[in-house]
Order: sequence, then C-alpha cells, then structure tokens
Amino acid sequence: MTDKRYCKTKGRLTLPSQEDFYDETIEMIERTGADAIRDSDGTKLPENLKDLDNVDIYTTYFTARSMNEFANVNMLEWSRYYLLSDFVTATSETTVIDFAKDYYKEQIRPDYDYDPKKWWEVYDRTTGEVVDPKDWEFDKEKDLVTIKSIPFHVYTVTFLAYGIWDPVQMYNYITNDWKDVEKDIPIDIRYPKSRDQVEESLKKWLEENPKTDVVRFTTFFYQFSLIFNKEGLEKHVDWFGYTNTISPEAMIAFEKEYGYKLRPEDIVDEGYYNSTFRVPSQAFLDYIDFQSKFVAKEAKKLVDMVHAAGKKAIMFLGDHWIGTEPYGKYFKEIGLDGVVGSVGDGVTLRLISDIDVGFTEGRLLPYFFPDTFHEGNDPTIEAKDNWVKARRALLRKPLDRIGYGGYLSLAYDFPDFVNYMTKLADEYREIYQTMAASKKAYAAAKVAILNSWGHLRTWAPYIVAHGKWYKLSYSYMGMMEALSGMDVDVEFINFDDVKNGIDPDIDVIINAGDAYTAFSGAESFMDPEVVANIRKFVHEGGGFIGIGEPSAYQANGRFFQLADVLGLDMEKGFSQSNNKYFTTPVGKHFIIDDLLENLDFGENKANVYAISEDTQIIEYSDNEVHMAANDFGKGRSFYMTGMPYSFQNTRILKRAIAYVSHKEDELKKYYADDIRLEVAAYPDLGKYCVINNSADQVTSLVYDGQGKEKEITIDGSELIWLEE
Repeated sequence: MTDKRYCKTKGRLTLPSQEDFYDETIEMIERTGADAIRDSDGTKLPENLKDLDNVDIYTTYFTARSMNEFANVNMLEWSRYYLLSDFVTATSETTVIDFAKDYYKEQIRPDYDYDPKKWWEVYDRTTGEVVDPKDWEFDKEKDLVTIKSIPFHVYTVTFLAYGIWDPVQMYNYITNDWKDVEKDIPIDIRYPKSRDQVEESLKKWLEENPKTDVVRFTTFFYQFSLIFNKEGLEKHVDWFGYTNTISPEAMIAFEKEYGYKLRPEDIVDEGYYNSTFRVPSQAFLDYIDFQSKFVAKEAKKLVDMVHAAGKKAIMFLGDHWIGTEPYGKYFKEIGLDGVVGSVGDGVTLRLISDIDVGFTEGRLLPYFFPDTFHEGNDPTIEAKDNWVKARRALLRKPLDRIGYGGYLSLAYDFPDFVNYMTKLADEYREIYQTMAASKKAYAAAKVAILNSWGHLRTWAPYIVAHGKWYKLSYSYMGMMEALSGMDVDVEFINFDDVKNGIDPDIDVIINAGDAYTAFSGAESFMDPEVVANIRKFVHEGGGFIGIGEPSAYQANGRFFQLADVLGLDMEKGFSQSNNKYFTTPVGKHFIIDDLLENLDFGENKANVYAISEDTQIIEYSDNEVHMAANDFGKGRSFYMTGMPYSFQNTRILKRAIAYVSHKEDELKKYYADDIRLEVAAYPDLGKYCVINNSADQVTSLVYDGQGKEKEITIDGSELIWLEE
C-alpha cells in the first residue's frame, strides 16, 4: 500500500469533483492543499461540497448550448457553417454532386431556409470562377446539386449548414461513452431571440446558483472549427478556425459595417477554411476583427451580470472561444477576471500565462478521463512528462494557478499518481512564490518571431488542433517549445511591424515555416520595405535565424528572398545548370560545439545550397546544406532545415541566438554544461534554479551569473535552488 503524501503548502490549485464523492474530495483537498473545486462537462458538484468554507466553487457555464427547449422552437437561430463539398470531376454536360455526403449527419444539416441560390456558391475549380446560379439546381429532399457543367472541369458546392450537435459535447459524449445524455444544439447570438435567451438564461442561473464563487464560461458563443466526417471522425480541425461563426445575418451586418460583401468563398477558402497556416486575406482579417468586436461586446454583458451578482468570471481558452482571441485588441474590453486553459506543453503554458488578465490558470494533464485512468495504465508517466515540459516555461512566466479536470474518482484510485500530484503542487507553489518576489527572470536576449499573424497569435504559431501532432508542424513547434522555457524574452511581430520600423531592443528575428504559409510569409517578402528593413537590421548588427523555408517566394532569381542575409538559397529546379561550388563544412563552429552527432532536422528541407564561399556550412550531407551561418555586414544569420524539440536542438538554438546576437561571451551565464539541464535565474533575489528535463540522474558543471562554475548532481525530473 502506497503511503499517502500531503502537501507542505496550500492554495493556487483547483480540483474537479463530482456527486457521491464527498469524503474523498475532502481528503484530496487536504492532501493537495487545493483552494478551489470545480465541476466538468458531464459532472455536477453536490450541494454539501458547495457549502465548504475553505474552497472557492467554480461552476462551468455554457452560454450557447444546453438550451434545447429554446433551440427546438427557434431553429432559424441555430449556429451555422459554410462547408465545401468534395471536388467532383465532370464527365458530361450535367453533373450531380451529393454535397453533404461526407459530413456527419448528426452534426450538420443543410440549410435551405435561406435561399441557396443567394447564399450558396457552385465553383468551377478549373477556371476559378463562380457558376451562374441559373446553371445549377438543388434538391433539398436528397441534398443534391445538379450543375450544367463543362466536361472534365472540376466543381465544388459551397453550402450553408446548420450545426445540430455541439461538436465539443459530441467529442466528450463519444470519448466518455455517455448514455442517455441529450445532445446539445448550439444557437447563434447574431439572432435577437438567442441574444435575449442567453442573457435571460444567465440571469436565472445566477439566481439559482448562489454558492458559485467563480463562473467558468466554456467559453462564449462560437466553437472553433471542429467538423466530423460521415464516420463521426474528425474531418477538419483548426483551433483558430472561424468556420462555425458564420450566418447570413453576420454577412449582412459585415457589409453594413465594412462596406463590402463577404462571399462564401471568403469562408471556405478553396477548402482550406482559412486555416492558421494560410496567409490571411484582408477579407478574413476584417472578418476576425468584425466577429471579435461583436463577441467582446456581447461577452461583456454577461461578465457584467456575473460581477453584479458578486462572483468572478473566467473564460476557458478553448471550445467556444472564437472571437475572444486573448491577444486581440478587444479582449480587455470583456472585463474577465481570469483565463483558464489546458496545458499540453511549454508552448500552451506560455500561451495562457502571457495573457494580460487578472489571473491565469492552467489545467495540467492528464485529464481524469477513462482513456488514461484505466487498469493497466500508469497516468503518472504522462503527468511527469507534462510537468517537466510545463515547468521550464513556468519558470519564464508563471501561471497564477494550476488545476486538473475530469472525474476525481478516477484519479483517486491511482495512489502513486495522487502522491505525484502533491509533490508537483508543492514545487509549483515554491516556483510561484519565488517569481512573485522577483521583478523579472534573467533574459540573455530579446527574440522576435516574424510571421503573418504577429502579436494576435502570440505563442500560437503552428498549432492547428490543441495539443496534437502534425507531420509538417513538429519541425517548427520544436523551436517554439525550446523558446517557451529558454532564458530569452520573446515577442511576436508581423510584416506591418517590420515596415513600421523594427524595435531596436530586438536582438534576433526568427522566421520559420514552410514556403507560402502564414509562418514563412509568402508574398509579404515581395514588399521592398519588408526585405530592406530586415537587411538593414542585420547589416547594422542584428541577428536573423531562418528555419525551414524562411522568406521563401519564387521571384527575381531567388527562392529565399533573404538569400543574401542567409548565404543560402534552395534549388527549385530552375538553376540546375548552375554549378554549386560551395560544399565544404567549416568543421568546428560555436553554434554546434560538440553537438554535431545525431542531428535531428525533422521533416528536413531538400536542396538547400550555399551561394557564397563566405557561407559557413555547419552540416552538409546528401549534396545539400542542413545547417549554416553567415555574416552580413555587422550582423549574422543562422539557418537550419528543421528543429523538432529535443535537448540537443534546444541547446543549438540557444547557442545560435548567442552567436547571431554577438553574445558568445555571455553564453555561460546561468548555464549548465549538460544539455539535459537548464538554468533559470532571478538576479534581483540572488538565486537561480537548475532543472533536470530528463529522467536520468545527471552530474554537471553549472554556472552562476558571474560565470563561476560548480558541480552538481540532480535526480531525474528534479529541480534544485541555488544561491549566488
């Protein structure tokens, strides 16, 4: 029997609970030092737990779902999507498209209440032109569109559809194998009855829940893009997607405010649905602004109601969060007391902890769900991995609170996991108290991430579905994960920021991404002011780091538009007749030091070559460059074909930042020789800590702020504090 461990400290921790679990909940509060308890989607807190004096009560509140009685008599006000059919090749002069056949019929239903001839579009994807409405007809009984077509042209149908089952409830329903639970119909507050219903429902709910201290909005009105296929599997997921925010009423209001009409194509975007990887069109940026302004206005009304009832209002960063992007210009107007989100890694922790709001709270993993907490599995393994990733980011910018979600009864049956929770909670509180006493963590440099989104998507590049792995993303997410806990200050800038003048406090600009995506920048590098300002920044002493296909856009004899800065370009087949003379690696280089073995470039990028004998080739194999540095005027650049997260790549990035910012002499300041270790420092307190990001016991030299070394031994996954 495992001995029960109790926390030495208390507070700043939220636990989930549920019905018929009173005594065990009291025990868990005492053991973990929790000062708040919450319900979850699918659970409720019993009244006797709500009567506890020593904890705050968080209660989940849904604003645009769980109102089926209202929804069933106001179908016109259900939420909607614009969706795209399959691409269909015409083989005759008449083509029939079964446009909704691959969508989940329990989630969506085609909307014929608004005239399809006015609100839908049929596209000839071969010519890129809209088909005249007189050349197609629809059959609303069979969900078919018949087109007068040109043989062997490709056609699609963009159709308006009702959302008839909330996709997050659907996900939870399937994951937790719910039975006899009513399926929630989401409503759209663009419609007046739904706006009134939302406000009236909250007013009634506040009266009926006097014991609630904190209302947890999950979230407000519009679900991120989460669309299922006919098998009930995820078809399209974009955590930043606005696909489920559209309606004819929204389009009418948009035209009135912005002076031009949105088209269905502005939403479906050739089937890409304006994913976060797409360079945003001006129409889509206008639409984000339009919806964010509207959501902030309507959300503020609800938050004001909560405050008037003497309670706090917080928002879950997920589910129906579209329109509340926390780094957008309207977010502060909502007046929230806090934001809570799920912490999948260091990047998502920083995404939450950097928000300018009353307090930030992170839900650590694993969630207490049966997919993890089942016989034969050890959830402590996932918990340790999650905490080690989160902790290094926490030491840069702490969350104000941590917590868990799900069914507490499941976690209770795993005593080793509960003991680890208590250890973790004590460690978190010690970190928080230290950082609260410090003015600022030590930063060796200031780094700016340059992409099409800039500040709006702070800590959000390359995320498509929250916490999920993507083949073409991990080579860049590794760079973000490394930065989330590195001893540098990070900001996010867009190409307008570059045009308006690069902040002189910036030491290094990083541009990383696949060609023609929002994160590389595509045609933004066709702007002479953009490339000239970056060149000037580097030439005068700044640093530039490119990963993947930075500044990529085929034009003017180059693929990398900053080839002169990088000392590199990429062969796209056009210059194969030109010899590539420069192939000899430099051998030793500050950036890699002794790290040249077993390099991991992730998905890699082929056919990169040096354009000058002065290019410092660091790694060359398979007749191509994978890593290089270059001098440009007084400045420097570094290039790597891909950077998945690893201890080695984190160290390479740290050394690269020091190199391109001419700070090599400062590298061994708050530093550990072993790459499994990192150091976080708080000079105004005269203390620093060493964290072991591995499961191994490590002995290593570490260096204080003066570069003085000492040898330490630290156990796997542990943290130790040291005085200067």
